[in-house]
Amino acid sequence: MMEPITLGLIGLAVLIGLIALRMPIAYSMIIVGAVGTVSISGYKILFSQLKTLGYGQFSIYDLTVVPMFVLMGALATKTGLSRDLFRAANAWFGWMRGGTAMAAIAACAGFGAVCGSSLATASTMGKVALPELERYNYSPALATGSVAAGGVLGILIPPSVILVIYAVLVEANIVTMFMAALIPGLLAVALFIATIAIYVRLVPGSGPAHGASDKAEFWAATRGVIPVLVVFGIVIGGIYAGLYNPTPAAAIGVFAVFVYGLIRKQMNFETMAASIKETAGTTGMIYLILLGAELLKIFMSRAGVPQAAADIAVNSGLSPMMIMMILLLALVLLGCLMDSMSMILLVLPFFWPVLVAMNGGDYQMAEGSGYGMSTLDLKVWFGILALVVVELGLITPPVGMNVFVISAMAKNVPMLTTFKGVMPFFASELVRVALLIAFPALTLGLPALLGN
Repeated sequence: MMEPITLGLIGLAVLIGLIALRMPIAYSMIIVGAVGTVSISGYKILFSQLKTLGYGQFSIYDLTVVPMFVLMGALATKTGLSRDLFRAANAWFGWMRGGTAMAAIAACAGFGAVCGSSLATASTMGKVALPELERYNYSPALATGSVAAGGVLGILIPPSVILVIYAVLVEANIVTMFMAALIPGLLAVALFIATIAIYVRLVPGSGPAHGASDKAEFWAATRGVIPVLVVFGIVIGGIYAGLYNPTPAAAIGVFAVFVYGLIRKQMNFETMAASIKETAGTTGMIYLILLGAELLKIFMSRAGVPQAAADIAVNSGLSPMMIMMILLLALVLLGCLMDSMSMILLVLPFFWPVLVAMNGGDYQMAEGSGYGMSTLDLKVWFGILALVVVELGLITPPVGMNVFVISAMAKNVPMLTTFKGVMPFFASELVRVALLIAFPALTLGLPALLGN
């Protein structure tokens, strides 16, 4: 009979093969996890696990926030918030060279604050921003590239569904993760806007300015941002202030967006039913992936693969920071093959034991060694870094999901042109990764300041 570690490596190879063949990631993990567990421990162990595994996974209270945030995003998509955000941002930035592309970035950030999904942000803002960018004669590369890149902001700016999933998996505090994500998210907005400012000067004519809005139009457009600020303040401000936990905050956010839709006369029975149906489908997909990830984790733990990976890293002679860079590079490469949620769920059981081992063990301060921080801080720091790198995967060829979404909408723009357009933003994301690695306080400072 094969050694468990050998079975684990074979299972990993089969999993990668199934993913390459485009089998859904949830089914791939369930098949490999179930067959692998039977191979090592027999049918009785598998059935014993399955008796309680589903309930144990899905009854976690923190996970109840997922369908609420998904529903909030679905409602926001259908209530005209994206149009109001872009109109306001265009009034602020449109008078500058590249201003309408900057407006697309700012609007994506605002929409991400009530949506929490990258693909939804890219597709929703694309419908609003692309026609305006074309009307003002922006180059196809800058127009499509800025919207595709702006979409990635939805994954990190709180509230973020992936942040919730990550926090549950590593047993981190969701509120702390939301606090830690804010400054890196705002940093991305600033770097993207700076990238556009540089791009339009290096490529003259790529992003012409248009006339400034008159005072009445400017203030009318600005008032359109108030609903987003109210929702963000109620949800994230209330969480930061300690008024309530993420789940009731998400429920309040859903109600606020619903009321806004009623006021705008954009909410009716059909809209609500479509939003609930979309939420059920998305949540079911996320939960099925979670179940598959847990089955795979059980198999790999019995095979000893995570422990072996940690031993190899510790005995490799490489510095902890070099190991971190290797893991982040692996995330970028995986981002070319799969979506962000699947990637986080797939790699975390393997990467996290390695990082803990390199830091000196669980819940130990590693002064002068490891990463120089507690394991609790490492959870937060690595989580934000991982999500930033996952963002890179969304605009990385050949399978940048956001690029595919925007290309499907801008049918007159070749996909290669869109990939060229996102490359300057890819470079700015590398700068952000370097800053977050060099200065962990950018991630850990706000939670420490607010006492989390």
